[in-house]
Amino acid sequence: MRPSWDEYFMEIVEIIKTRSTCLRRQVGALIVKDKRILTTGYNGAPVGCAHCSEVGCMREKLNVPSGKNHELCRAIHAEQNAIIQAALHGVSTKGSTLYCTTQPCVLCAKMLINAGVEVIYFKGSYPDKLALEMLNEAGVKLNLF
Repeated sequence: MRPSWDEYFMEIVEIIKTRSTCLRRQVGALIVKDKRILTTGYNGAPVGCAHCSEVGCMREKLNVPSGKNHELCRAIHAEQNAIIQAALHGVSTKGSTLYCTTQPCVLCAKMLINAGVEVIYFKGSYPDKLALEMLNEAGVKLNLF
């Protein structure tokens, strides 16, 4: 049976996350507008830097709980990478939709709000209540898939 657009994009996000080099959580993100893919992103170290899969997980070594101290990590989040790709290639994300394998954290939520993302589809929760509060306050439509 032919998938809906939302099902189609969520299936693609599952493939995108397989590129992740994070040892703790593989996340994929996809920014879409008018049923067209604008950019993709997955979590991993910045270009030219060693990946956690090569040097180990700093967060595991320091016993940092999920959802806390995001700065103690080599990786850039999938949503951030998708926004960065749009910036690098001069693609506007205003009025777009994000599909993601996990609920965005508060750092990503703030970036997505300012990037003009209007709708977010995500699977799975993330321990970040403030992210949901800010997305709701900004009028971003949230859809748990």
